[in-house]
Amino acid sequence: MVDVAEKAETRRIARASGRIIMQPATLKMILEGGGKKGDVLGVARIAAIQASKRTADLIPLCHPLALTRVGVEFNVDEPNAAIECIVTAETVGRTGVEMEALTAASVGLLTIYDMCKAVDRGMRMDGIRLIEKQGGKSGHWLAED
Repeated sequence: MVDVAEKAETRRIARASGRIIMQPATLKMILEGGGKKGDVLGVARIAAIQASKRTADLIPLCHPLALTRVGVEFNVDEPNAAIECIVTAETVGRTGVEMEALTAASVGLLTIYDMCKAVDRGMRMDGIRLIEKQGGKSGHWLAED
């Protein structure tokens, strides 16, 4: 692991996103609450939050962090039969929370897949990326597109 002992403790925020594309009927099922495993987006939200808290267990050499907040939003894109997952992770510490936000977004999407795979195995996840980072020595970074 990288030595962060000399870094200042600052408020650190990271936002990550990704999306899952599916058949229109699958999206309709999710929005109408017809999934056999229950509330798809509710469970995916909890899974994303849990994943953010377990990132250091999943990613080698990642520092364990005490997160102060994790927010998960879902944006539905009906014309493209897709759902975007946006995660905001925050902490006060010596290292950033980019990996926690990225892990949470990935697991949120994977949970949607898991809960709907019986009706749509062809779902596709894409565009998982960091969209914003604040705090620390490097300051504020925002994706260009």
